[in-house]
Amino acid sequence: MPEPRRIQPLPPELISQIAAGEVVERPASVVKELIENALDAGARRIHIRVRGAGRQLIEVADDGHGIPADQLPLAVARHATSKIRSAEDLFRIMSLGFRGEALAAIGSVSRLTLTSRPPDAAMAARIRVEGGRQVGPVEPVPGPVGTVVRVEDLFYNVPARRKFLKKPATERRAIDAMVMRYALAYPDVRFRLEHDGRLTLHTPGRGERRDVLAALYGSEIARQMIPVLSEDPDLGLTIQGFISPPGLTRSHRRDMLFFVNGRPVHDAALAAAVLQGYQNALMKGRYPISVLFITLPPEAVDVNVHPTKAEVRFRDPDAVFRAVARAVRKALMAHAPLAADGSTLTQWDVIRPRWATPAQAAGAPRADVPPPEPPTLEPLPELHDATETDASVPQDALAPAAEPSPAEPLLRLVGQVAATYLVAEGPDGLYLIDQHAAHERVLFERLRAQWLSQQPASQRLLEPVTLVLPPHQARALEEQLDTLRALGYDIEPFGLNMFRVCAVPALFASQDPTRAVQVAVEDIDEDETPLAHAREERLIARICKGLAVKAGQRLSPEEQARLLQDLLACENPRTCPHGRPTMIHIPVQALERQFGRLGPR
Repeated sequence: MPEPRRIQPLPPELISQIAAGEVVERPASVVKELIENALDAGARRIHIRVRGAGRQLIEVADDGHGIPADQLPLAVARHATSKIRSAEDLFRIMSLGFRGEALAAIGSVSRLTLTSRPPDAAMAARIRVEGGRQVGPVEPVPGPVGTVVRVEDLFYNVPARRKFLKKPATERRAIDAMVMRYALAYPDVRFRLEHDGRLTLHTPGRGERRDVLAALYGSEIARQMIPVLSEDPDLGLTIQGFISPPGLTRSHRRDMLFFVNGRPVHDAALAAAVLQGYQNALMKGRYPISVLFITLPPEAVDVNVHPTKAEVRFRDPDAVFRAVARAVRKALMAHAPLAADGSTLTQWDVIRPRWATPAQAAGAPRADVPPPEPPTLEPLPELHDATETDASVPQDALAPAAEPSPAEPLLRLVGQVAATYLVAEGPDGLYLIDQHAAHERVLFERLRAQWLSQQPASQRLLEPVTLVLPPHQARALEEQLDTLRALGYDIEPFGLNMFRVCAVPALFASQDPTRAVQVAVEDIDEDETPLAHAREERLIARICKGLAVKAGQRLSPEEQARLLQDLLACENPRTCPHGRPTMIHIPVQALERQFGRLGPR
């Protein structure tokens, strides 16, 4: 039997590296901690320089109050801070940092240089740390008032951690998203972010959050954002910020941002409260843009939950949830758009985009107009040959790519259920078709066929449109430009996070051109690492998913019939490009059994 190992204390360097694993997960974590230190120091200008997606260099310079030379060794030591003094202080924290771990953790897994000068010092002072050990003495150097933290060779001494970093593009996007959150939270601070010498984000620092929104999302989106302002004196709670109108949505929750006492947080309950505030104004699978700032007495929120400080706990979470939902609902009602006759527009009017086709507009119900008559149950016409045209079909609908398989029955349209499913009759029973999955399959096969033929059909715009993206999405779009050109897009960079769209695939000619581009990047997942040969097909699938008709969208009888016809003409009509079924078959025997026509089993 082997002798048990003796218990012994760990070396200080190993303790620091273990602790660093909780605080410094990736380069974006370093950026976060250094920005928070700069803000706590009262900085009005913060300049972030990144090289090699943060692996080679992260440098954060600020004009805050600086650190005296004799305190620099303490600044890079573990559990040394100027922000709390006792356990009671943990329950009334107003600063962003408070644990005294950040610089020590970063210095233990990198080569860190800290240069700082307080306003009353004649010279700056510098200290160096490598792998958790101070290198040389503190030395005087020339420098401006403020602090510069230079982090080089991140995880050089922890190769396992460095190995598990994601690809550079993903790490750059994470840094962009992190800086964007703090720029929104502190509009009176001027942020400047550079990647490999290239400026990717710059905010004016004038104190206007709408200016920051314009810098991140573009002036058009910033103009549409609805202000939110609500107070609850009993709770000492204030909620302010912006939410998007129901017609301006995303297919993901990543643009639902929340800040508690100036701290960016992740909280599923707050996101649920925002969605509850919208009630039924959003289509299924669509999420608003929201930037909400919640201010509470410090004793009403616990920020000492996780080392990353990205989670908080409320003393009365139900009250905060209700307050957020009420604030969102109040803002939406106060800014509900008016119809031409002065009446308030209905839900369908709000969510229908302004570029909707007349057929789409006709399918949207109005409160003062009875619902359309159900379509006449006429058999579908024969499927068109690829060279034929039909004047009754929308002009942007292309001819079917291929004849349906002989195994596929010719279905007779019955109608639409719950504005989501088409009902059709076949010779062997009933078919329920998911309109979103079906349209996604149709668009995918047509766009993919054009890409494979290397003859994409483009529709040039009469006037190019300008698109402004958040920094992380702008980087993603730049990476996809060559592939998008092969699909029929004509997009060119046009300034800081700006692009000029000159043409889109003809298949999407009736869509809002900015939307036809945005869907190419808004669904990119942080963990997405497609194989090289599958990159184009995954991009095509993402675009088609974003532009396909949505659940909850009413279709005219003609649109329903055309969608069914186009689906039957697909090579693989049974599933969408992501593998979800497009249709469910209910055999006649199953119906007869349910109605008791087959007798007991």
